[in-house]
Amino acid sequence: MSVNYFKPRDRFDFSKDTLDIGNPLQWDRKHFLKHLFKRVFAISENRIVEFYQRHLAYYLAKHTDGSEEVFFKYLWGLIERQLKVLMGKNIYDKDHIENERQIRQLNLFTDMLISVDRWNIHKSNDTVIAQQEFEIITLKQQVADLTAELKEARQWDGYIIVRDGQGLAVLDLCIQMQELKATDGEELLITPAQNTWAKMISKYFREIDEENPGQLKEIKVDKLRYYLRGLDPKDLLKRENEIPAKHKLYTITPKKKGK
Repeated sequence: MSVNYFKPRDRFDFSKDTLDIGNPLQWDRKHFLKHLFKRVFAISENRIVEFYQRHLAYYLAKHTDGSEEVFFKYLWGLIERQLKVLMGKNIYDKDHIENERQIRQLNLFTDMLISVDRWNIHKSNDTVIAQQEFEIITLKQQVADLTAELKEARQWDGYIIVRDGQGLAVLDLCIQMQELKATDGEELLITPAQNTWAKMISKYFREIDEENPGQLKEIKVDKLRYYLRGLDPKDLLKRENEIPAKHKLYTITPKKKGK
């Protein structure tokens, strides 16, 4: 019986941080196991060892012929059995979130018990199987979550396709945008590094491959950098290497005020 292994709470003990089992007033000892797990699920991780040592000391004081191995085996069995019960519940159960919290708490207890298990009691087949089942359930849930995240991410994935080999026309538009002014007269787009434009186009834009219809080809970042060299601070549109006229297809014109 659990009451022989774990210290009951003293009557009228209303302390909020007690590690003892039960209520401060009258309660049915037949429900001791229920109260035991209520305490197990409530204590913080940094007090699990303290919980173990407190009840071990109580057990040894009450049983002069007892041993830590006997106490350990009894507690291990209770934790192992309750863990199996929780792991056997349907993940769609209305109490699933609370079940998962309790499973995590019991696994913290399990880790602590393994650390003090000098008798290798935790290496029984049932325990290993239970732990493996828990890990499988956890991994399946992680796979389901990652699959859902990947599906959502792919909805936003893809390239902006540039037709007619006009990757440099996009670069020309980016260069023109650097001349635009915000409503306060200052730069609309602050560009401390010209290389940023090249990297952006190379990463997110693709040209149709004329030699392989239906295929896309990367717009090489070195090609874009070539036309970004030699910026004239006094005239942002002037570069060391001008974009060929056949790629200068558009002119960005600010809207006139009041229109």
